[in-house]
Amino acid sequence: MIDFARSMGENRFETMQHANVSAYLSRPLAPGPVAILLMEDYCETDSTLRHHLRLGFPNIVALAPSDLEIAPDLAENIDLVPHDFARDNPFETLNRMIPALEGHWVYYGFNAEYLFYPFSETRSIGELTRFVSEERRDSILTYAIDLYAEDLGENSNGVSLQTAHLDQAGYYAHARWREGQRQERQLDMFGGLRWRFEEHIPWERRKIDRIGLFLAQKGLKLRPDHTFNIEEYNTYACKWHHNVTAAICSFRVAKSLRTNPGSAAEIDQFTWGNSRKFTWDSHQLMELGLMEPGQWF
Repeated sequence: MIDFARSMGENRFETMQHANVSAYLSRPLAPGPVAILLMEDYCETDSTLRHHLRLGFPNIVALAPSDLEIAPDLAENIDLVPHDFARDNPFETLNRMIPALEGHWVYYGFNAEYLFYPFSETRSIGELTRFVSEERRDSILTYAIDLYAEDLGENSNGVSLQTAHLDQAGYYAHARWREGQRQERQLDMFGGLRWRFEEHIPWERRKIDRIGLFLAQKGLKLRPDHTFNIEEYNTYACKWHHNVTAAICSFRVAKSLRTNPGSAAEIDQFTWGNSRKFTWDSHQLMELGLMEPGQWF
């Protein structure tokens, strides 16, 4: 686990609540990566914030319901921006923010989602993004790995940090095509709960690949399928060697399947023969082939 005081260092800043996204973007940011955390509801908001603080993000902004309350030990390190998810599309909001964040590496994720990258227990997010920049890469491919509670009788919403499990098998990829053209070094990835319970998941939401970490620049646009309008951003590696990939370990699908009345009535457990307890470390994810260090050792 990254030491909190060490990872934040001099970049630690006072908390602020902002009236809207424009007000947040009008203030100077600390040097280094930005984490945009989309708090769709109140599930595991504190643990989500705490996890990304430990990774060393010097800038963390939570787009959240206006009445969200966070733990006192977190409050002084988080920027809060009210966001109505029923009215405002989060992808449109992210696209409004990207030009103003030009030059910063940006991570985006939802509550009850936890970013992991190779050696994230001992290396900060700043170290990772500096290394990737030296490789002349502007993006890092991430896979959304579904987490789920072991016992849905005890955790009816499918969420449990203590008994979290993931699938150790069942992942696969297809070549990506766009407008009749195969996209070089791009794949559509599938697996996890989206694959096992695909009858409850719309087709356009079944992919697990996401460009969750990227270098913001003017003209860059995020599409609703988690890809960008600049195709090189969507590649899993450069032309000359393999690159670092990362994982976003996420309860989001489990929570959705257990709160939607149609699917909740048909699902009484998520565990199966290929379930494995999640150990909350990057080494397990690399061992399972769910992310790789590339040239980073």
